[in-house]
Amino acid sequence: MTSPGLEGLVQRTSGPQLWRRVFHAVTGVLIAIALTILDLPRATAVAIIGVVVAALGAIDVARLVDPKVNALFFSAFRHLASPRDARGLASSTWYGLGVLIAVALFPTRAAVSGVLVLALADPIASYAGRRWGRRAFLGATLEGTALFAAVAFGILAARHGPLVGAVGAVVLALAERLSWPLDDNLTIPVFGGAVVTAFGVLL
Repeated sequence: MTSPGLEGLVQRTSGPQLWRRVFHAVTGVLIAIALTILDLPRATAVAIIGVVVAALGAIDVARLVDPKVNALFFSAFRHLASPRDARGLASSTWYGLGVLIAVALFPTRAAVSGVLVLALADPIASYAGRRWGRRAFLGATLEGTALFAAVAFGILAARHGPLVGAVGAVVLALAERLSWPLDDNLTIPVFGGAVVTAFGVLL
């Protein structure tokens, strides 16, 4: 159960959430740059990301157990939190977990591609869909989903060629829409890494 104070704080996070989208994009791009430039051994990268995810998870447990901690969270991160974070794992935790799994399972280049799609296609499509979307599609808007696919295609085609871009754009657009009960912050980098890796094996 949430307190009235918490409900008010949660409501303040509704809407287009522009700064949340910007933070989402910048975080993912910085992660992709770090993974590419530092070229850490996989075990080291997984360990570092794992520590971050564990810390985020601990914060989630604390705030979900104690409404006062949850209220503090929504007060401190009013421009970054989302209403759906109030009763479950925060989007940032799902984000970190998705990056962790992608880096652990797939080659760095493939994982980075999945992270970049998450970083750029997801927030651009989400913001545009909320602002200008008109046609309903799988719980969101057709316009937002089409924009997601277009951005995903651009990223994947530039890094791996048009065939990977086309297939990946369709797969990831559907993964983004059909993620429930998981979160698209988890499924997008994992499916992205999987698609790129599969084409690397097959071609």
